[in-house]
Amino acid sequence: MNEEHVILLVEDSSIDEELTLRALKKHNIGNRVVVARDGSAALDYLFAQGSFAGRDAGKVPQIVLLDLNLPKISGLEVLRAIRADERTRLIPVVILTSSKEDRDLLGGYESGANSYIVKPVDFMQFADAVQQLGVYWLVLNQRPPRGDV
Repeated sequence: MNEEHVILLVEDSSIDEELTLRALKKHNIGNRVVVARDGSAALDYLFAQGSFAGRDAGKVPQIVLLDLNLPKISGLEVLRAIRADERTRLIPVVILTSSKEDRDLLGGYESGANSYIVKPVDFMQFADAVQQLGVYWLVLNQRPPRGDV
């Protein structure tokens, strides 16, 4: 599958990772999902460094699903790094978190998030939220043109 159709899931909880993957599969969202378990791994993937050094950094994911409370580098710091780099600044980033805190919501949008979704506790609600995310961001949303396309 084309690298540009990758979903980058940045999630440190194995339970939430499994729920997200199950929800994507349940709704026939067949994009390849790359999972980064902390903020540092997410940046390594995006910028083709560390364990992802051989990857073409010009091939960016179609969307980043980003948790906020991550080890090593926080979700907000990852988001700021994405927005600060010319290669990644236009990637849609959806914060998918359990935090309902106003400061996190405001911080997410101030840092350039395209959307902020609080993870529902119930699996069926969670699966529906992921399905709606997939339909909107992977099917309906028109990405900006890239100079090399």
